[in-house]
Amino acid sequence: MIDQMNKIGLGCAPIGNLYEECSDASAKSTIDAAWEIGMRYFDTAPLYGLGLSERRVGDALRERPRHEYFLSTKVGRLLDPDTSFRPGTSRYGFVNPMPFSVHFDYSYDGVMRSFEESLGRLALSRIDYLLVHDIGEATHGDGDEAHFAALADGGYRALDELRDTGDISAIGLGVNEWQVCADAMEIGRWDCFLLAGRYTLLEQEPLHRFLPQCEAHGAKIILGGIYNSGILATGTRSGGAMNYNYAPAPLEIVDRVSRIENVCDQHDVPLAAAALQFAQAHPAVQYVIPGIGDPQKVHETGRLIDLAIPGAFWEQLVGDGLIDPSAPLPMAAG
Repeated sequence: MIDQMNKIGLGCAPIGNLYEECSDASAKSTIDAAWEIGMRYFDTAPLYGLGLSERRVGDALRERPRHEYFLSTKVGRLLDPDTSFRPGTSRYGFVNPMPFSVHFDYSYDGVMRSFEESLGRLALSRIDYLLVHDIGEATHGDGDEAHFAALADGGYRALDELRDTGDISAIGLGVNEWQVCADAMEIGRWDCFLLAGRYTLLEQEPLHRFLPQCEAHGAKIILGGIYNSGILATGTRSGGAMNYNYAPAPLEIVDRVSRIENVCDQHDVPLAAAALQFAQAHPAVQYVIPGIGDPQKVHETGRLIDLAIPGAFWEQLVGDGLIDPSAPLPMAAG
């Protein structure tokens, strides 16, 4: 299975207690399971559990050969000790995180401090990819201009210095909107962009401008959010929550997913397998990183990526207007 896994990594927000608690033991078992099936890329961030995910990732990887895996974390948020925090509460979507609050800082000093503090929480010798987290209008609204100016005036210089000195291997952004990545290409040279939820089986808007721009710039794409916050994993028939973009899915999204499910039924293809394999198919995509906090789901991901999907399935999705006809498709099985 390892050959099929070379473009799959592990998104480590769930092991930072995203939406529900994950024990230390389960977090380690999840990363161990990921290693067992061939995953060698792990993505975390200070935000995830307010340092909890970074600590758990470092604990689980510390005894692994350092040259055998790639690790990314993020800058842009700094953690501040918070004596008002009460155990058992939730912050920023994380259940019972570590006792910190956050503030945004995309300046030179903020990036350098974030990098050093992440190294401390990870207790690892190296971070490979350092990504600017949640810059952009979707997060900052009217405040984005000031934050982007801080990145352009100082934060990028810090990232570039860390790359030039060899402290990190690559720099990029980790965001939910492709437009800010396009803007960032105007201020410097980026190696990769972690784009969450914007190039999936459900939506392919970046195909026509952004992905060709990335290829011309020389930046690879890491895809997160490939299930669009859940609806491409759960589908529309489970009776449970149907989430899209971290909120209840609107009716037009439910209808589109239902149409994709009908094609899945005709070809006996699991919806999640189609979503996972479609995301891998574009040549600009370096990694696909589903967020997983359970070892059983890791093994299920390995099964889905290895599942043979017939070419007729993809052809029907294109013919029914459910996939952009210019989208690269997975290699067909039969």
